[in-house]
Amino acid sequence: MITTIVKFRLPPGVSRQKWLQNSKRIAPRFQSVPGLIRKTFLFSSDGWAGGVYTWDSREAAERCHAGVWRDNLCKLYGAEPEITYFDSPVIVDNASNHKGDGSIYFYYFEINMKFRYARSIY
Repeated sequence: MITTIVKFRLPPGVSRQKWLQNSKRIAPRFQSVPGLIRKTFLFSSDGWAGGVYTWDSREAAERCHAGVWRDNLCKLYGAEPEITYFDSPVIVDNASNHKGDGSIYFYYFEINMKFRYARSIY
């Protein structure tokens, strides 16, 4: 799995409320992006915004970040995004993996990004 962290400068005058309205408007578009597992929208009061994306492959991430997504972001905010790619071989997900009995699962992914196993750590 791959995680990308994207950040960009917001234009002067874009409030959190305006950014939030736009984020809610575009969020459904990400449900059909090939290879995208999860996206978290980010906002900082010092004028930065961005996202944290989890992908099933680097190819899927690069394909998205180089296409219409980048063009739309540049048009909307007038800024080029800074994108950093990370391998994500271990992910802990407490929200969706908590079974209510105190057990929490984690996932380990092989280099080829195939699901390897999940096990309880408690």
